Amino acid sequence: LQPTDDDDEAEEINPRDRRLEKPHLVTIALDGENCWEFYQQDGKPFLEYLYQQLSEHQGIKLVTVSEYLDQFPPTATLPSAKLHSGSWVDGSFTTWIGDPVKNRAWDLLTEARQVLAKHPEATEEANPGAWEALYAAEGSDWFWWFGEGHSSNQDAMFDQLFREHLIALYKELDEPIPDKLYHPLESHEQPLNAKPQSFIHPLIDGQADEQDWDCAGRITVAGRGTMHKSSLVQRIYYGFDHLKFYFRFDFQAGQKAGVDTPNELHLYWFYADQTLYNSPIVLEQLKDQAPLNYHYRHHLKLKLPTLEAHFEEAIDYGNWETREHHIQSAVDKSLELAVPWSNLSVQPDWGLNILVVLAQDGTFVEHLPEDALIPFNVP
Repeated sequence: LQPTDDDDEAEEINPRDRRLEKPHLVTIALDGENCWEFYQQDGKPFLEYLYQQLSEHQGIKLVTVSEYLDQFPPTATLPSAKLHSGSWVDGSFTTWIGDPVKNRAWDLLTEARQVLAKHPEATEEANPGAWEALYAAEGSDWFWWFGEGHSSNQDAMFDQLFREHLIALYKELDEPIPDKLYHPLESHEQPLNAKPQSFIHPLIDGQADEQDWDCAGRITVAGRGTMHKSSLVQRIYYGFDHLKFYFRFDFQAGQKAGVDTPNELHLYWFYADQTLYNSPIVLEQLKDQAPLNYHYRHHLKLKLPTLEAHFEEAIDYGNWETREHHIQSAVDKSLELAVPWSNLSVQPDWGLNILVVLAQDGTFVEHLPEDALIPFNVP
């Protein structure tokens, strides 16, 4: 990169001092996966335009690092003791190593590399399949998902694919396959219930995108054993960020919200330890038992499947008053909704306790969860 006379500070710096003994190398590193889904055509037009502009710039030449070093060899070496880890996560590598499961995966990879090293005849040209399997298994994303720290609904699949790459390496070398490669690195049974792990930012489109809800809280309602009654709702996901709180309702397979289920979804919630007006639930055939006989501060009613929303706030003498709102909802594979904090006049750290109620034309059907309210705090 050679500075030109068009730079903003050209008149302030002596041009003789501005010229470089050799061009500077500027590295452009673009994330390979996380951002492109939000770009038009997955980023293809943007990337083509970016590299076109760089290619046509008079003061820039596009090269690889190795091409630059071939022309301008390094003149000094930085001692390894002065090199810091380059991770963008806490400046350390704990996201990829240290957890017992992650370490077991590294051990399996190390053993496979050692086996390959005993086959000098298996060069990349002579045995490309072995090397392709090794390179695939060396991807850092496997270790991101193993063990604690990160999880998704595809954990079992990731575990299996990682081991299949190592198995392919042994097969290519005609070596015995270790029995442990046929067994998962860890158990992948998801707990029936889980608390939110971090902020979530789901797109409210009813598609139940698992990545959107990975870090959400989860409550399994249906199929919890013979002592629990069956519900039309199979699972509830919930979470929040600085702008909104979110809910997702998964109905039993084949059930369409508002067609095969009750046609009203109600959310009631109050704020623990806050002195505010609270009012009772107003539904026909409501059972006089906790938490149905509690009083609540806010009430959201959602008609199904039209998604007509009605939002109200408790006032004096146990009454309710309609409030304006900007609540979002969508229904397709699941029912999803988002409630803006700005509609609620709440303060940070206030504790919410939420009850879900299903009703049919104003008549109570069931409440969820069966034995508790759903708690979380305003961020």
